[in-house]
Amino acid sequence: MAHEPDLRANPDAIRAVFIEDDERLAKLTGRYLESHGLIVQWVADGADGMAEVLRTRPDVVLLDVMLPSMDGLAVCRELRQRTDVPIIMLTAREEEADRVMGLELGADDYLAKPFSSRELLARIRAQVRRARGKAGPQVQRIAVGTLVIDPAAMRAELDGRVLGLTTYEFGLLRALAENAGKVLAREQLLVLARGNAEEAFDRSIDVHVSRLRHKLGDDPKQPRLLKTVRGLGYMLALESRSVGAP
Repeated sequence: MAHEPDLRANPDAIRAVFIEDDERLAKLTGRYLESHGLIVQWVADGADGMAEVLRTRPDVVLLDVMLPSMDGLAVCRELRQRTDVPIIMLTAREEEADRVMGLELGADDYLAKPFSSRELLARIRAQVRRARGKAGPQVQRIAVGTLVIDPAAMRAELDGRVLGLTTYEFGLLRALAENAGKVLAREQLLVLARGNAEEAFDRSIDVHVSRLRHKLGDDPKQPRLLKTVRGLGYMLALESRSVGAP
């Protein structure tokens, strides 16, 4: 796997930093991803991996949980405070509590070991498409009250304040904004924000909604913007809704 990737041959190539202490797994997975056009930088240590991400600013981070010097959850927390790069957690831990913890700390996706390299590639591409604003056909900005979403720029503003959202949170907010005033079930939100619900688990959407509420400045006990409709799902409830370029 390349140490200093040369992007001149393919400037649109996906650049990934793979933080994983299992050398065999890292090399096998890295070779597969590189055979499909990705540029992969492997780092075996948590602290070194975080430094590499901040230095090179890749398109995606593949992050193991059990790492020497600094575990993956700590790396995820530190990275999320300093960058919005998509983070996909990779771990042998299958307990729901661990997956929820990764999402609460800012991970965009979660894949348990042993995983399919083909599925990992699909998830990487999906996260990078969202981060680059190419998740689907280009559309005009969406305005819901004082909330303005620009899908092409992957940018959201509320009352003129830019919201620092992860790619998943942006997809979730966009889905809610496009259906403002309508109640969306958890399963609908999972499909609209991620593309499928096959790998979803019940609490993942609740974690993302909780984090999104916090970034919107909403009161979790009496939310004004992102409402919970008990037994049904969630709804973005603002005063007005219009679609088009302001």
